[in-house]
Amino acid sequence: MEISKLTLKQQRFADEYIISGNATAAAIKAGYSKKTARSIGQENLTKPDVKSYIDKRLAELKADKIADQTEVLEFLTAAMRGEVTEPILKNSGDFEQVIVDVKPSVATRKQAAELLGKRYGLWVDRKEVEHTGEVTFIDDIS
Repeated sequence: MEISKLTLKQQRFADEYIISGNATAAAIKAGYSKKTARSIGQENLTKPDVKSYIDKRLAELKADKIADQTEVLEFLTAAMRGEVTEPILKNSGDFEQVIVDVKPSVATRKQAAELLGKRYGLWVDRKEVEHTGEVTFIDDIS
């Protein structure tokens, strides 16, 4: 990411704006004066370099935090195959419990299989109908 076009204050402003979504508060935290923070904040949002930096950072954050289709399908497949574990509480005696990792239950695995099946359209009810007659449209709406 090219940030050399931004001043240090502009970069701080952009980073604070990403966190809060408030241009005035971001300008104050970046070191601009409280008197001019509102106008500077709005002005910074119109500058192409600042806007570009904000857009790139938001895209990076979105890409890192949100699972894509492949990741979701890989997880569902691993759950269906019992390759992942889930924590459960287990009695260890003397009124104590410990957390142990166990493979997913059959119900959990079945649910993962159903979700994968829906994704790939495995259970779509389809009926093939052959029609050899003539189709006639009647305009009966007057």
